[in-house]
Amino acid sequence: MAFLTSDPLETHNSWKAWAPALALGLLAVFGMSAAAQASAPSREYQVKAVFLFNFAQFVDWPPAVFTEESAPLAICVLGDDPFGSYLDDIVRGEQVNSRRLTVQRFRTPEEIKGCQVLFVSRSESRHLEKTLASAREMDALTVSDAEDFASRGGMIQLTMEYGKIRLKINVDAAKASSLTISSKLLRSAEIVSSRD
Repeated sequence: MAFLTSDPLETHNSWKAWAPALALGLLAVFGMSAAAQASAPSREYQVKAVFLFNFAQFVDWPPAVFTEESAPLAICVLGDDPFGSYLDDIVRGEQVNSRRLTVQRFRTPEEIKGCQVLFVSRSESRHLEKTLASAREMDALTVSDAEDFASRGGMIQLTMEYGKIRLKINVDAAKASSLTISSKLLRSAEIVSSRD
């Protein structure tokens, strides 16, 4: 089982992949106010935001997912948002397969619509079955860092071990929504199955 480094440079060549490390280095050199530090997401969630962006590049959705040729690819966050505006900054001006990227946020599973990548916050663990059912209806790639997410039917679970992000991928859950995950992503992941 391979570990991914906390710096996702290996999986993406865009400057935005290394921007978090550069920005943090500059902040360490020049310092920042206590108020700004309090509002910024943790380093862990800055890296996870970059992973969400990268996932959009390593997954193929069925054509019917997009309502029109120019429809954007939406990265959505359900529940408590650990990313703040950082996720918006990562995707601003970026495209995947000629589709611009957008970020949407939802408070409840009933509100979810138009998502291609859905990050399910830990705060939503108690509603996970309902959330995953809604996500399956729109063929959304489901991602979370909640415990047992992949074994409960989620597609990609982000875990931290020894300061590195590790992926657990439920390939069967992805196939059930007709999603194809690149072998480049699968090679660096632990493949898991849903619990019965």
